[in-house]
Amino acid sequence: MDLTLITPHYGRLGFADVDSILTIEERVYAHPWTRGNFTDSFSSGYEAFGFRGAEQDLFAYFVVMHILDELHLLNFAVDLPYQGQGYAKLLMDKLFTYAQEHASASILLEVRRSNVRAISVYEGAGFAAIGVRKGYYPAHDNQREDAIVMRRIC
Repeated sequence: MDLTLITPHYGRLGFADVDSILTIEERVYAHPWTRGNFTDSFSSGYEAFGFRGAEQDLFAYFVVMHILDELHLLNFAVDLPYQGQGYAKLLMDKLFTYAQEHASASILLEVRRSNVRAISVYEGAGFAAIGVRKGYYPAHDNQREDAIVMRRIC
């Protein structure tokens, strides 16, 4: 199947999408968010949007939180079979449109120091490293991993 031919449908996500989100989350992350992380996010009013394919199957999403005039990108994922085909850029463009529509001055995110691929995507989208959060993420063997804090001015 040539995935580059898929014209994705973009839309808001919510509680009904948690099972689909978790399927992707568990495929793409060594330390995925839990069901509780997502339901707590939706209960707290955080917003999520994603892409669905021809069969209405979810294959990419992001979760954001508003903090005054800043947007905090909490989660961003593209399912494995769809990676490397430009969907991350398309989803990032939707994030930037969302930020503009909500008059956000900037977008902030954290990314694992070891996630070189994601850092490259973020840098390519105009994010710059502005700091480090020591021991921010859980890692293997009860260790912790630093997060690179990145920001993009809108």
